[in-house]
Amino acid sequence: MSGNKYISKILKPAVLTALVLLLSVLFSSCTTSPPADTHLSDIEVLKAVQNSFNRVAEKVLPVVVEINVEEIVKQKLPEGNLPWNFFFGTPPSDNKPKEKEYKKYGLGSGVIVRRIGSKVYVLTNNHVVGDAQKIEIKLYDMRKFKANLVGKDSRKDLALVAFNTDEKVPIAKLGDSSKLKIGDWVFAVGNPLGFESTVTAGIVSGLGRHGGPDGNISDFIQTDAAINQGNSGGALTDIDGNVVGINTWITSPTGGSIGLGFAIPINNAKREINDLIKKGKVNYGWLGVNIGDPILSVAKDLKVENIKGALVYNVFKGSPADKGGILPGDYITEINKTAIEKFTQLVVLIGNLPPGKIAHFAIIRNGSLIHLDVKITVRKEEAKVIALKKNLWPGFSIAKINNDVRDKLNLSNKASGLIIVRVESGTPAAIAGLKQLDIIKSINDKEVKGLLDFYKELNKKSAGSINFKLIRNGKERTISLAR
Repeated sequence: MSGNKYISKILKPAVLTALVLLLSVLFSSCTTSPPADTHLSDIEVLKAVQNSFNRVAEKVLPVVVEINVEEIVKQKLPEGNLPWNFFFGTPPSDNKPKEKEYKKYGLGSGVIVRRIGSKVYVLTNNHVVGDAQKIEIKLYDMRKFKANLVGKDSRKDLALVAFNTDEKVPIAKLGDSSKLKIGDWVFAVGNPLGFESTVTAGIVSGLGRHGGPDGNISDFIQTDAAINQGNSGGALTDIDGNVVGINTWITSPTGGSIGLGFAIPINNAKREINDLIKKGKVNYGWLGVNIGDPILSVAKDLKVENIKGALVYNVFKGSPADKGGILPGDYITEINKTAIEKFTQLVVLIGNLPPGKIAHFAIIRNGSLIHLDVKITVRKEEAKVIALKKNLWPGFSIAKINNDVRDKLNLSNKASGLIIVRVESGTPAAIAGLKQLDIIKSINDKEVKGLLDFYKELNKKSAGSINFKLIRNGKERTISLAR
């Protein structure tokens, strides 16, 4: 067609491909012959797409703000390298090391999500506001306001700040991120690298991504819409201009966008907004387990290979899980009839459960399916969870020795049985003296050849201690672990 050469100059290849496909469908669906001037038809389609993009920008730009923060940081001063220090050593001093304070500035983005009276609330990332002493909000129309922190949540990397005004301020329309599909058009709006009010377009590249920085528990939206430093806290919108995500992080070897950007689904933030406004904090549900995705050899030994779920390695004594009957070695496949794909999904689901409510679990134990009801409680602060490790039972995880394990752990070809692959510090196992790479031969004088044997013996209801006969550095020894 006569317009193709012109089109290729103004559009990226991916967009061109999409439009060519669109034109093909349009033309193939016509019952009459295409118009003689196909160039005009191409331009009309391009203008329709362009007009859609324009409408998104007009709707979203006014509700995305620039956030400037100022933080006071303390840094210890070096003692220097004076000549007498070299010859005679540093003279003793009772004075504390000197510190210097300096101002650290940061830039990010935020989305205006609510107004109550004269107070306007802006949603952003926790890592944008950090421990800032001063927060300034700049609107799209260049109005500036001093803002205060309402509350923040490091687990989901979200924060809410607010400023006061009686002037008119636009409010974002929040969409439904559960309706997103891979391939949907999306737009990233924010202030990348200080370039104010920038809009970039792309598609939803993936959904339910995990593994964010600093242990962030969200199931992220992945997009190839360009996201760079300064975009954090800004909006990811759909083709209708509804906010479907909060831009959060990128994967990049250079620090710049390579088409791997991630956003927190807005549905994950809606409850956060309410909780932060009402209570200044977010209460998470707590189950009280240490979980993970089992390696293939473990899954086979537990008879859960090719079954999606999450393996319970340890249980906190006295926790909801413990009281509800969940045991080490249980394999959780469903919670409230939602299938578990992997352990990170389970972490998100548990966190989002209202404390005080009953959760229904489907579990595979000893090769059989069982159902348990567990009353979820409020998740304790991080420091308290760490302190609770003394109640983490049994405090270690194991695997069956096979050729793959022998190769990875550099074990002898004669090594067999069950091997401890991890011991949690501060737990009963660590206190009793169990160590990584210990090979377990029996529990209470009963030989354990596989993981099913191990967990059956471990979970037997009996008083007193459990005696582990094990091999360490070629020597046999017995260690008792108090229940």
